[in-house]
Amino acid sequence: MPGAGGAAARLLIRASSDAPVDTGRLPARDAARRELSKGAYHENDPNLLQRALDHLWTWFGDVLAAASGATPGGVAGLTVLLLIVIALAAALRWRLGAPQTGSRPADALFPDGPRSTADHRAAAEAHAAAGRWNQAVQERMRAIVRVLEERALLDPRPGRTADEAAAEAGLSLPPHAARLRAAARVFDDVTYGGRVADRTSYVTLNDLDLAVESARPQLTRDREGADG
Repeated sequence: MPGAGGAAARLLIRASSDAPVDTGRLPARDAARRELSKGAYHENDPNLLQRALDHLWTWFGDVLAAASGATPGGVAGLTVLLLIVIALAAALRWRLGAPQTGSRPADALFPDGPRSTADHRAAAEAHAAAGRWNQAVQERMRAIVRVLEERALLDPRPGRTADEAAAEAGLSLPPHAARLRAAARVFDDVTYGGRVADRTSYVTLNDLDLAVESARPQLTRDREGADG
């Protein structure tokens, strides 16, 4: 009965197609991963930077929560503590001056090139008359160094700093060595440290300028005799 055999075969085929497929756990997981990795599922995902920022804010929030829990007064106590730290940092910065952001230029003492002592003194007096004490102090320090160079107590040397000039001049003018170093510190504080000069600072440098102009240098022979 060939017809009956063909019908039976067709019945078996239909039954096998209707049977459920039992897929293993691992193949099913892999298939799900492959499906979910398609770009269509991630079009609206945050980018890498956004995810990093989200993690950072989450971490920062956890730190603040832990700190507020450990600080007496909770969040209010932590806020007061932060304000105290900020105030101390501001006071320390004001006391020490602004940090230097780079190396000093080689010709910082004479940024426009050396001029005569008279030119620097005239500029200092003009700044002082206008109440520009920072510039007045700077020009008066330059006048001090220039008068020492004009008196041959210092060799003219481009790039010399105020500290170097004070140290070298102190060897020839020992009675004024301490005042020269102090003047150099004032110049550095005003020029590099963000400090603000005042009339007292200017008058101090002005008096030193007039003093070193007529001071008698102590030569090597004089120092050796004094030491002996």
